[in-house]
Amino acid sequence: MRIIGHRGARGEAPENTLGGFQYIQEIGIRAVEFDVRQLKDNVLIIMHDDDFVRTTGQQKHLYECNREELSPYNHAVQWSEWNQVEPTPLLNQTLNVIQNFDHIEVEIKEVASEAAAEQITLELQQQLQGFEHSAIITSFDAKIHAALQQQKSQFKRGLLIETDVKHKAIDQALELGCCQIGWMNELANKEMIKATQTAQLNISVWTVNDIERAKELRDLGVQGLITDYPKLMLQQL
Repeated sequence: MRIIGHRGARGEAPENTLGGFQYIQEIGIRAVEFDVRQLKDNVLIIMHDDDFVRTTGQQKHLYECNREELSPYNHAVQWSEWNQVEPTPLLNQTLNVIQNFDHIEVEIKEVASEAAAEQITLELQQQLQGFEHSAIITSFDAKIHAALQQQKSQFKRGLLIETDVKHKAIDQALELGCCQIGWMNELANKEMIKATQTAQLNISVWTVNDIERAKELRDLGVQGLITDYPKLMLQQL
């Protein structure tokens, strides 16, 4: 089972930051999950929320920004022991840090329209050139998957599931051409894992921070464990 750092290693380093990605590199992890959004000037950045409040303490909506307006925001302000500023990373900066990783789960956050889905997926695939062996594009948003399918994307794709839709999720993943389902931890019971495996879909489970639960998922044959504490999991599994 592969240990995958969630948003870098959000329990051990500032989330979705270059410092966080460098941290998991240094502890020996070569698998990561992070979130991608597109600014109003079409630049792709790494950020989970659509505003800066939670991670920087500043009131600003992300989609009001272009690249030049990112500099005031420090995503390490809540980490008193972190000795460097962590600006909002661009996708290409992140890829430079993790270019030797074996597994990269790139989550595209939900977009407002089919046009926005087409725009972000085309730009993402352009920047991911050379990462075909390691990257899998994931999303909850069916618009994103439909756009990738229409574009005949060469990248692997994973459907993310956080609602109790049971076997409908497996059917949807297959219809969308996905090779993986990312199950929310609370939904990943033995029945759903077995059904997903029967459909020949890989499985990542998020977010798993309990050691015993991680061992259970390992024994059930799950391929990927997405965790806030990759160092802890590396030591215990």
